[in-house]
Amino acid sequence: MPSELTLSVVDQSPMRHGETGAHALRDTVELAKATEALGYSRFWVAEHHSAGTFAGTSPEILIGQVLANTSHIRVGSGGVMLTHYSALKVAEQFRVLESFYPGRVDLGIGRAPGSDQRTMLALAYPKRPVDVQTFPQQVVDVVGYLYDALQPDHPFAALKAAPGPKPESAPEIWLLGSSDYSARLAAQLGLPFSFADFFGTTSGHGPAVAELYRREFQPSALCAEPRLNVTVQVICAPTAEEVQRVTASRNFNRARRVLAAQGEEIREGLLPPAEAMARPLTEAARAHVQQYVDGCIDGDPDQVKEGITTTAQRYGTTDVGIVSITYALTDRIRSYELVARAFGLL
Repeated sequence: MPSELTLSVVDQSPMRHGETGAHALRDTVELAKATEALGYSRFWVAEHHSAGTFAGTSPEILIGQVLANTSHIRVGSGGVMLTHYSALKVAEQFRVLESFYPGRVDLGIGRAPGSDQRTMLALAYPKRPVDVQTFPQQVVDVVGYLYDALQPDHPFAALKAAPGPKPESAPEIWLLGSSDYSARLAAQLGLPFSFADFFGTTSGHGPAVAELYRREFQPSALCAEPRLNVTVQVICAPTAEEVQRVTASRNFNRARRVLAAQGEEIREGLLPPAEAMARPLTEAARAHVQQYVDGCIDGDPDQVKEGITTTAQRYGTTDVGIVSITYALTDRIRSYELVARAFGLL
């Protein structure tokens, strides 16, 4: 039933054209304050590099700012792209956060680079990028460092991640993904799993991935039974006309990559809705956007409530995260407010 859903927020810190990333990061903090007051359970921030539209390059720092400006909502990463970093360093960063805000910190871990290949190389330079095949070991090591549970034969078993809160108060670890790879790994390690339906192109195979995760799940000390979150792309507005206006900026931004590949010069950042609506799209760009929109849940409160409820039922979960990308922060907050009211959070 809808009233049983746990609703949370994933924010990508979208930038407006002509403004700096600082504006977008401050918007994220303001959104966290607003959604905490609206009754949402978690607030996660993303990691992107050289993305043009998204300002969140350092989730561990942004998490600290969100925690400092809120009082009780859980805050975490959606996610830290672990292949760029050492497991020990990530564990230490999140132990610092947990030391300041015990019981409120989530560590969501992703395998994707969160960037293009050139930027991925730059993040490692002058070293070589980590082989993605080592990702499972990195995840195991993060768990080991955070919970003082490295295997005795581990080469660094004698090391302790500092500072050292008690393992029982360590950050909650989630594995993130959009494929069966991450689902299988989460199941094998006995970790909670969050599926990225919000990509807009993954909802077709998502329920099968969720079922695979539940079927192969092996209980662990951290998670006795499967815990599945699905995160969806949502924009809610009072009327159909408002929905069309507010979604225009997000949808045109989605068309940018196709238009750029076709040789058009596209400015970075979200365009104002009126300008985005007025921009012509090529047939290929229009088809690309439509495929994406088909995977979004946009509409008035009743439509969005039905869409979220149906998606939760398809995935067999009561834990739903929401991504909303709008040009104006006021529209983003209003979207989350309308959803909160529709589900009785207020």
